[in-house]
Amino acid sequence: MPALPATSVANLRDLGGLQLGAGRAVRRGLVLRSAQLDRLDPSEPAVAGLGIRTVVDLRTEVERGDRPDRLPAGARLLVADVLADHLAVSGLPPAARLKKLLTDPALAEEYLGGGQVREAFARTYRAFVSSDSGRASYHALLTELGAPGAGPLLFHCTAGKDRTGWAATVVLSLLGADEETVRSEYLSVNTAVRQAFAPMIEGFTAQGGDPDLALDMIGVVPEYLAAALDEVEVRHGSMEKYVREGLGVPDEVTERIRERLTVEAG
Repeated sequence: MPALPATSVANLRDLGGLQLGAGRAVRRGLVLRSAQLDRLDPSEPAVAGLGIRTVVDLRTEVERGDRPDRLPAGARLLVADVLADHLAVSGLPPAARLKKLLTDPALAEEYLGGGQVREAFARTYRAFVSSDSGRASYHALLTELGAPGAGPLLFHCTAGKDRTGWAATVVLSLLGADEETVRSEYLSVNTAVRQAFAPMIEGFTAQGGDPDLALDMIGVVPEYLAAALDEVEVRHGSMEKYVREGLGVPDEVTERIRERLTVEAG
C-alpha cells in the first residue's frame, strides 16, 4: 500500500482498498497505520481530512516519553505497550539504540552481525504473539476496532513497521486477506522506512558498515513475519483461535470488525 501524502507523519497508510477475495475489500478511511506522531500537524489537510477518532500507541514507556504523540484534533489516545514485559530480555536494542548503532559499524557488527539481528527480531515477533503485554495490547486494539460506534482508528509504533506491521497482519487476516496480500502489505513499508533512514544508511555504509545489516535493522523481511505466524500456528493452530483464545476477543467483536471494515469490492 502506498503511503498517504502527509508531510508531518511518516509511513501513514490506509488499509482501506485492499482486496480480500470473495468480492470484498477493506473499507476506506476506518483503519490506518503509521510511524510515531511526535511531529504530526493536526491542521495538515491530509491528516485533518481523515477524521481520526482514536489513536492506539503501541510503543514503550521510554519511547512515549522521548517522543510524545501529537494527536489529531478530537482524537483520544489509547496506550497499548506491546513490549512492556519483553524488551529487556529480547536481545534487541530499543529503537533509539538501533539508530545509535547505525552510526557505529563496529558496534553494530558486534551486537547484531552474523545473523544476530534477524534472530533478535524473530524472537521479538514471537513475543508479539506469546507475551502477556503483547496479548493485552493487541486485545485492546481489536476491542477498539470492534466497539459499537467506533470511528476512524490509527495505530502506530515508532517506525510503523514491526509492532504496527503485526497489528495490520492480524486485522487483515481476520478480514479474510490471503497470505500473499498480507505479506505484500507487510513488506510495502520498506520503501518509506528506507527513505526515512536514508542519510543514516548512507553514513553507515560510508564508514564501512554492512548495508545488508543496516537494512535488516531498519526494514522488514519475510522471515520476521514468518516467525510470528509460526508462533500463532504452534500455540493456537489458526489466526481465528489466536484471536479468540490467545487475545481473548469474543467472536461477536470479531464479527463486528468484519461488518464494519469490509465492503463490496468496487
